Amino acid sequence: MAAPLEPETTPEEYRQRALLLADLGRYDEAAQEVAAGLTAAPDEPGLLATLARIHLAAEQPAEALRAAEKAVAAAPDTITNLVVRAMALTDSQKYGDAARVASGILAQWPADAYAQRTGAALLSESRNGQEALNAAWNAVRIAPADAEAHLVLAVVAARLRLFDLAQRAYTQSLDLDPAIGDAQHDMGIVRFERRRWAKALEALADEATLSAQAQAEPDVREEQVGDYPEPFPRAYQAPDRPEPKEEPQRGSGSWAAEPSISKPSGPVLDPSEPSAAAVRQAVVYGANATLIAGVMAGLMTLSSDGISQVWAGLVGVLIVIGLLIGLRRTVPEPVGAALSRLRAHNRPLAGAAYIGFVAPLVLVVYAVVGGIVSLVAAMVLAAVAELLVLTRR
Repeated sequence: MAAPLEPETTPEEYRQRALLLADLGRYDEAAQEVAAGLTAAPDEPGLLATLARIHLAAEQPAEALRAAEKAVAAAPDTITNLVVRAMALTDSQKYGDAARVASGILAQWPADAYAQRTGAALLSESRNGQEALNAAWNAVRIAPADAEAHLVLAVVAARLRLFDLAQRAYTQSLDLDPAIGDAQHDMGIVRFERRRWAKALEALADEATLSAQAQAEPDVREEQVGDYPEPFPRAYQAPDRPEPKEEPQRGSGSWAAEPSISKPSGPVLDPSEPSAAAVRQAVVYGANATLIAGVMAGLMTLSSDGISQVWAGLVGVLIVIGLLIGLRRTVPEPVGAALSRLRAHNRPLAGAAYIGFVAPLVLVVYAVVGGIVSLVAAMVLAAVAELLVLTRR
């Protein structure tokens, strides 16, 4: 008599086995378990997303991205699939695509605490700025008792160099869940996101000693950090949104008593922030390149005006392209928004940016019309841009 057949293993059972193996750090075996499940259900989004997380935990971004893309194709409107895709894109250094996915998560689920905190953290990994900070605040407002929301706020604030806010947010996350302090040492993928944010904050802690100060004795922490608003008695107003018409109550327990995001450390984008530093560096590089190109073009006129003009035009175009690419990669927000903030808070640097961009374009003008005047004008503009930067540090 034939033995009874064993019941068929379901995709969820394969996934649970993989989670257990991943918790033991056996990521290769976990991936094999998921692969076995995919042979029976090749388009199962849960298995594909789990496989992507396993590859991320094993630091295999290319494999993670392939699995994440399949998961999104199978279930395009699932938060977890989009989250793992954004992580894989970031780890694959495809920051523009990662930022677009993170922004899409924030826009699609504005009232979901998980979507807001995770989207904020992912956006800050690829293109940090005001949008990420707003989303992190929103996550804290929606879920004030969620330790991970405060952890994400700490990470986003630290990346923006708002260290006082970062320290207070991290302290609050520890108060809500002391296990946050050791989250960077967790194994597996069940708490993979928490581990990811904790590791990011640990990497930033050397600059502001966040971990050391936040994990000090409670009395010392309270004296250094001050009160953190709890339990958020009124709705959070993002810095770029108008305040409500009614005047909120003032008092030691009110959110209004908490300093605004921009007041304790100045605006998010000021001369000490990463965007301004990136613009300053781009101006110096562009101005120096324009000056060198101008000198070389001037020397080439001794042998041939035509060669000089071709050289100047080619180099001018390359400088402009290099400036655009460099700014897009280094400025942690859209370049137009960064320049708008600079016009409001640092006009000399904003002027230097515009002048530094025009200078190589004048080299192109020289290539078209010739004449020593346009060549000299390009060099003068480059020198003015560099002086504006160097004399106003």
